[in-house]
Amino acid sequence: MHTIWVTWEAIKRGKWKFVPAALLHDIGKPFVAYVKDDEDKEYGEYSFTDHEEMSYQIIKNWFFLSDYTKNLVRYHYLVRDLEKSKKEDLPRYAKKYEIWESLDDDFKEDLKEFLILDDAGKGKRRR
Repeated sequence: MHTIWVTWEAIKRGKWKFVPAALLHDIGKPFVAYVKDDEDKEYGEYSFTDHEEMSYQIIKNWFFLSDYTKNLVRYHYLVRDLEKSKKEDLPRYAKKYEIWESLDDDFKEDLKEFLILDDAGKGKRRR
């Protein structure tokens, strides 16, 4: 349902270039889902570490998608990952920061904007 809400947020806001990525950004989650600890098990929650890369691996050879969409899917969580890994795991942060620095400024802004849509889609789930 989250994917539908993210897509809806993109459409509602007229952010048409994000619609394909919104539909596909979490397609890899079922392949990387795991239960992290007893609390996750108790509440039926899963962790989805590196789901973005798995999502990208699934769609990377789809000829009908632009490289822009493929990269948006691949890096859609990079902003959040940078924030989190800076606090928790310095080696991961260095790797993620290197990726961040390789991206052009316009794409970085698009990633920030897409994260807002992704977060808005998560908010819908709680209602």
